[in-house]
Amino acid sequence: MARFLIINGPNLNFLGRRDPHIYGTTTLAQLEQHILKKAKEIGAEVAFFQSNSEGAIIDFVQEHGASAQGIIINPGALSRYGYALKDALIDSQLPVVEVHISNPYAREQWRRRSIITNTARGQVAGLGWRGYLAALETLAALIAEEGTK
Repeated sequence: MARFLIINGPNLNFLGRRDPHIYGTTTLAQLEQHILKKAKEIGAEVAFFQSNSEGAIIDFVQEHGASAQGIIINPGALSRYGYALKDALIDSQLPVVEVHISNPYAREQWRRRSIITNTARGQVAGLGWRGYLAALETLAALIAEEGTK
């Protein structure tokens, strides 16, 4: 059974309360339940982690990366300045899919640049919480097709 790390960065613990017109009304706990349901459907295992601290996210990747086959990450604002996080993702040698609940390309100019994107296998943006499900299904299919780890 494939195991995936589902990582959420700064401020995503406030989902459901934070700018609902942009991020929706689904809470992080509800999002995780949707992901667990999808993981069960496709025969995958997931491990969740959220932190407002880049160092804590790096520690999680380093501690759990060896037991995973891929990473789905919404780095939040770290997508623009988290160089240490980017290095940790590269060092994990795992396929990464970057997720954004909103579409950063339809928002302020400063949100449109991500330093994570060029190291990720792909990016899902603007689909709300459903983007995580698309990322999970796609990453699981790629891992199965390629026989990764």
